[in-house]
Amino acid sequence: MSFLEVRDLVVAYGAIQAVRGVTFSVERGQIVSLIGSNGAGKTTTLRTVSGLLRPVSGTVTLDGEPIHALPAHEILARGVAHSPEGRRLFARMTVEENLRLGAYSRTDEPGIVEDLDRVYDMFPVLGERRRNKAGLFSGGEQQMLAIGRALMSRPKLLMLDEPSMGLSPIMTQQIFRTVRELQAEGTTVLLVEQNALAALALSDRGYVIDLGRTTLTGTGHELLADPRVQEAYLGEGVAN
Repeated sequence: MSFLEVRDLVVAYGAIQAVRGVTFSVERGQIVSLIGSNGAGKTTTLRTVSGLLRPVSGTVTLDGEPIHALPAHEILARGVAHSPEGRRLFARMTVEENLRLGAYSRTDEPGIVEDLDRVYDMFPVLGERRRNKAGLFSGGEQQMLAIGRALMSRPKLLMLDEPSMGLSPIMTQQIFRTVRELQAEGTTVLLVEQNALAALALSDRGYVIDLGRTTLTGTGHELLADPRVQEAYLGEGVAN
């Protein structure tokens, strides 16, 4: 059984079904990407995995245990951290206060301090400006802080929703290098990303979600080479 398994997931907002049968799996230690157009159901899927939404039907299992009926704080305690679309930082709080919120369920102060130092080593600008308000940061710096906050729970599975949104190409490369480094350290990553080219190049496996359903799957390289993916998501026409 895979580390994370999502099977036949159906999620609705009132009478509107945003997810209509998404199925995918993530093996331990992998980077897996979900790609698709805006409104395809990718963000809703992540919000359901993290317990912010309840599915109408379908299952989510982590390490063989069903988690789709658990509250969000219990899913976090089992090792699932979610860095949401739009970062959702507390603008009037400092860098360090935002990071400590990521460890709110922990009581091991020495370990929390150790993880703060780890985040500051990973993103030196955060350490240099740890007493500054988060709202004063650039988009790229805020994204570093959002990822750092998620890491403060010591997740087994890190879910990143649109980490490159609004960032410069150089900052995007830095964020994706960090994702690769986290994988090398043993963190499993589930990535939702509009930049399909960068996401698939980084990923062990990818899934295409269209209109709330999983329509294609393959390794990152297989999907990069698929004419359907090239035409729909990479802006490359297919020669006749």
